[in-house]
Amino acid sequence: MYRNIIIALDGSESSQRALNEAIRMAKISGALVHAVFVADTAALSSFPVGYRSEVFRDARRMLDEGRARVRAAGLECETQLLETHTPDDSIAACLQRRVVQLQADLVVMGTHGRSGVRRLVLGSVAEAFVRDSTCPVLLIRSQAQT
Repeated sequence: MYRNIIIALDGSESSQRALNEAIRMAKISGALVHAVFVADTAALSSFPVGYRSEVFRDARRMLDEGRARVRAAGLECETQLLETHTPDDSIAACLQRRVVQLQADLVVMGTHGRSGVRRLVLGSVAEAFVRDSTCPVLLIRSQAQT
């Protein structure tokens, strides 16, 4: 079934729900869980260095907490903090590169479920990723439908 499951964490409620689902899927299939956080370095470059450090510190904390939850469920977990490479790079493209590197069988990620103008203005990493993904993707919405 699944050997390598990637869970994309971003600190949102939907990504925490996605982590729960990734754990459930990994238990069923005996897969190794790979928790990743992708930092958009181009976006962060416009903020003070202290803010960038805080984002990376928070990302590492999220990854550590994710690893602890996966291991508490009796599963193996690897973590990685990824960064976009250039201003033209995207979180979705960076995540897709990791999928290829790991030969991932499934990506589980949260989505905010925005529609209309909010989706146009804010965009959707999940939508961009699904469009070009080379493996199955399981999207998990947040409890509160926005």
